[in-house]
Amino acid sequence: MFITGLGTATPPHRYKQADCWDALQESKHFSELAPRSRAILKKVLLGNNGIAARHLSLESLSDAFILTPDALHSRFAKNAPLLAAQAGERALGNAGLRADQIDGLVISTCTGYLCPGLTSYVSERLGLRADVLGLDLVGQGCVAALPNLRAGESLLRSEGCEHVLSICVEVCSAAMYLDDDPGVLISACLFGDAAGCAVLSRNAGEQARRIEWLQHGSVLNTSARDLLRFELKDGMLRNILTAPVPALAAEHAEKVLDQVLAKAKVGREEIRAWIWHAGGRDVLLALQDRFKFNEDELRWSATVLRDLGNVSSPCVYHVMERALQNNAPGGYWWLSSFGAGFSCHGALLEVQ
Repeated sequence: MFITGLGTATPPHRYKQADCWDALQESKHFSELAPRSRAILKKVLLGNNGIAARHLSLESLSDAFILTPDALHSRFAKNAPLLAAQAGERALGNAGLRADQIDGLVISTCTGYLCPGLTSYVSERLGLRADVLGLDLVGQGCVAALPNLRAGESLLRSEGCEHVLSICVEVCSAAMYLDDDPGVLISACLFGDAAGCAVLSRNAGEQARRIEWLQHGSVLNTSARDLLRFELKDGMLRNILTAPVPALAAEHAEKVLDQVLAKAKVGREEIRAWIWHAGGRDVLLALQDRFKFNEDELRWSATVLRDLGNVSSPCVYHVMERALQNNAPGGYWWLSSFGAGFSCHGALLEVQ
């Protein structure tokens, strides 16, 4: 399998973390929070958390505090198809392909629910053929890009399938919740809205850089499931985020890396670019500590976190796009995401 095109999308409205703090203080919800909760919000939004700004599907930051199930669902239903289609259109352009050349469409999300799923709406917006196989994957959280790509790989092995669109889209502003739980509060300060798309093809195509998917691996630790997940409360999604998550992410990331590199007979020192999910500053610090990285080796993930926040499942598409745009050296690249479950996935790529 080859990645022959990439495209990303974000909402037009970009808000600095200080802007979010100002808007929060003006909302009625702020006065309802405990003093400790207000202090947490101030520390995360105004402190050095690795995030400068986030793109949110909000005309105004005051809209962020319309926290009803109907309002949040409406936000997802309006913006998820739009962002996903924008990323898909850009990926098609990057690959030099027409919409009628696509044989499969796989879309992942965890921040909302539609039936029919997003594949119906995105197929329509992109003008895909009526016989395209659409697969909607839900509930995998930040980790979803890698399972999505592996599903696309499986489709490419089937008869008559030459090109697949792999799309992740999250409207995290449609999954906001506020209460006095520290994990809920930190989540509200970290996540942004975005989409990412990769064109997957049987053959390499004629792109400037050749990206081949070589090997992959996964680990699922169900005993840690309750440390990072969504729950439904008051008809809304409420994020469960706990303190052990950064160290847990780094631990599982190393297990998957070692598993795949052993199978491929490739050494860590041969990896030329690291494409990590940017889950947050503490996640990147945990990776840096466990792998003995210098800051330069995490720069692609860190810049996405700085500019967009944690955009959940589309993150690795954005990170890979940054690495390509900045002419990261060819050779072996490592692509990895982790999240709800607790699960972690990784893939070895060869980039020329």
